[in-house]
Amino acid sequence: MANSLVIVESPAKVKTIRKFLGSAYSVDASNGHVRDLPKSSLGIDVEHGYEPKYITIRGKGDVLAKLRKEVKKADKIYLATDPDREGEAISWHLVKALKLDEVKDKKIYRVSFNEITKNAVKASLKNPRVIDMNLVDAQQARRILDRMVGYTISPLLWAKVKRGLSAGRVQSVALRMICDREEEISAFIPDEYWNLEADLLQKGSKKRLTAKFYGSKKEKLAIHSKKELDQIFSKIDGETFIVDEVKNGERTKKPPIPFTTSTLQQEASKVLNFSTQKTMRIAQQLYEGVDVKGKGTIGLITYLRTDSTRIAEEADMAARDYIAKNYGENYVLKSEQTKKTGAKIQDAHEAIRPTDIGLTPAQVKDSLQRDQFRLYQLIWKRFTASRMQPAIYKTVSVRVNAGDYVFTLSASKLAFDGFMSVYVQEDEKEETNALFGTMEKGDILSIAELKPSQHFTQPPAHYTEASLVKSLEEQGIGRPSTYAPTITTILARRYVTKENKNLYVTELGEAVNSIMKQCFSSIVDLSFTANMELLLDKVADGSVRWKTIVENFYPDLDEAVKTAEKTLESVKIADEVSDVICDVCGRNMVIKYGPHGKFLACPGFPECKNTKPYLEKIGVACPKCGRDLVIKKTKKGRRYYGCENNPECDFMSWQKPSEKPCPKCGSYMIEKGKHLLCSDEQCGYRTDLS
Repeated sequence: MANSLVIVESPAKVKTIRKFLGSAYSVDASNGHVRDLPKSSLGIDVEHGYEPKYITIRGKGDVLAKLRKEVKKADKIYLATDPDREGEAISWHLVKALKLDEVKDKKIYRVSFNEITKNAVKASLKNPRVIDMNLVDAQQARRILDRMVGYTISPLLWAKVKRGLSAGRVQSVALRMICDREEEISAFIPDEYWNLEADLLQKGSKKRLTAKFYGSKKEKLAIHSKKELDQIFSKIDGETFIVDEVKNGERTKKPPIPFTTSTLQQEASKVLNFSTQKTMRIAQQLYEGVDVKGKGTIGLITYLRTDSTRIAEEADMAARDYIAKNYGENYVLKSEQTKKTGAKIQDAHEAIRPTDIGLTPAQVKDSLQRDQFRLYQLIWKRFTASRMQPAIYKTVSVRVNAGDYVFTLSASKLAFDGFMSVYVQEDEKEETNALFGTMEKGDILSIAELKPSQHFTQPPAHYTEASLVKSLEEQGIGRPSTYAPTITTILARRYVTKENKNLYVTELGEAVNSIMKQCFSSIVDLSFTANMELLLDKVADGSVRWKTIVENFYPDLDEAVKTAEKTLESVKIADEVSDVICDVCGRNMVIKYGPHGKFLACPGFPECKNTKPYLEKIGVACPKCGRDLVIKKTKKGRRYYGCENNPECDFMSWQKPSEKPCPKCGSYMIEKGKHLLCSDEQCGYRTDLS
């Protein structure tokens, strides 16, 4: 009969861990949190020391009843929840809910393991510890701060925009970052520039070599206009292209560092087109345990929520042995790659890696679902590559003089593939030009063709899930466990929509962000939020009391809410009366907010339930047919300008068109900040909006 009980978070882990332990151990799951703040109220006694009022989560009564029965049978109870702050808090809540702190005849232990393997699980049971209350308090502080923001600000959004909206400490900052990026893009004024290439021929060769314009012999020059280009053309005309300098060299490309939560989410988005939520869901499955043919149920990767790039010595040595045997000693990295960062690494976890490098993707492919295999392969390749030598390229760079101007030629050839024999990052894939024939100073090259090309500078890119995660991490906002739920929330609330990986703010998101910036500037301030994260880290290491943070935060928030209530009394966002007549009952329809933004509804609801799309005219005629242009939205909520006569007229523009045609080419103009630009980039005409 079992005399030891191991309590884990997820039922998926039970089967995996039970296999590793003998009949002396019983394994059961808490199914995540068992206690939380009540949904019906703030749940924090702000009048008496900010004490939280925890209750049993609805539906967890049966789980707790079963665990109590198991506790009675056991002499030892091992709390084996996840190895992070959230897991530490769940263990503490289990102690309280099961009243384990009142039990006298049983021993209560906290154990944690970074990977669900036989060795790791057994080693943790041999080295138990007590619950780390600093980690618990850090989680409590985060939970309470988030509750305070959500439960005090959300009702204002319900009253002024629509019910069901929410504000959050991290999600509101993420929304602001997306809105700020949209504003940057809208205000961006493209600048014209030209590239100039020269196709050159070596004596006796028909293969063209493409040289790029560098500038004068004194400095690098940019070509800003056709006029400047023509001046360069006139000076180059008739000049001889003479090799001035040839440099042969070597370039190394360092191997990547192992995955953290953030970099895994970014690379899975780029390479596999996974959302952050999907990446975390599949990584959780790989961590908790998968049935592998010939191996049984085993965890394939280490813990998935980490911002550390540290690797356990045992895993590092195993990787080096594997590489030496399968690729050769010359492929083994001589020194470990480390992440350069000034930020504090959280929770002292390892990086995300395979639990056994010997289980190659090919060996487990038949045991995994397609997406599980793809993510495991990405993690396996990245970790293996991180323990391999840099790639080495042979390079040659050439300066070619043409009168007073300089062109450059460059080429490279992979001399040693190193880590690239296993893994190439998506954003580092590049074409490698074959080295050209021998070239020496003084060689004369003949000109085959000069190839100018006009370009315009591009606005900042829209955020993707991957780039938003990267920016959140760089700004110190949120932690590995918060990136995916933050993005999931702002998408679910329809503050943001996603099209072709890009994130676009919706009209609803703009309204919420506007209120947050106006009334709760500190909540959506990036520096304030990042500093709050640092304070939570100080709670985790025991240098700051968690209640000190809450005591300093809540009074300012409460005052801001009271001020906002007065400020927003005069704000009318919804229920504006329109000039559109309800074709059912004859009333003037009103403007309301729905999940996708504004729509028209009859004020006679519920007697009259007539609704219509809200088409806001912008006072500009369609350049194609002359009818009115209106603001429209894609199916996913992205705004654009289209003709009211659609589908007969298919005109559309992402930027607001102007009534003034371009005086240079006749195309329609678009508004960009304080400027009017020709919609035809090849024309390039611009003027002030005034």
